[in-house]
Amino acid sequence: MSIARKRLSPEESRFAALEAARRILLEHGPQAVTLKAVAAAIGRTHANLLHHFGSAAGLQAELARSIAERVTGSIGEVVERARTGQADPGDIARMTFDAFSNEGAGALAAWMILSGDREALNPILESIRGLVGQLTVGHEDHHVGETTLWLVLLAMGDSLLGPAIADALELDPATARKIAAKRLRKQIEDAHPLG
Repeated sequence: MSIARKRLSPEESRFAALEAARRILLEHGPQAVTLKAVAAAIGRTHANLLHHFGSAAGLQAELARSIAERVTGSIGEVVERARTGQADPGDIARMTFDAFSNEGAGALAAWMILSGDREALNPILESIRGLVGQLTVGHEDHHVGETTLWLVLLAMGDSLLGPAIADALELDPATARKIAAKRLRKQIEDAHPLG
């Protein structure tokens, strides 16, 4: 007796595939995010995913886009709240570091770069560019782009090498996060003094 599979709309199928790809990324690393693995995880065929994403690189690019859009949206909200004293600027650093480590964006971006698929980074870069554009409006003198650059590079580096370097230097593994949070707090407090 065969088990009937629930028919999914194209949007539901893409969403299920991206959620499965995200789980695979976090559990097994970026090299494991293949059409075959994702198809097996959601009970679909390789051909079905090929239809939706075009290739494994297409799936990985969409995964990068979905992670980047979710994370930049959340970070944007916290930045706006931190500017008015309603959130801790350290939360911005925490969320950025979490995106690159806990969400797998650092490993995925590094893997894309090392495999020569720099085009796949475009969704991440577009999301970051959009966030910086949004946050710069009315704050042109606050160096939003420069702040984003150092924060993203620090979070990316920390996701790939941070704990090992901290261990070699006999530092707390969260040292880079603490430095970023402290620097962001000062920057935002200097730009937006509260009374």
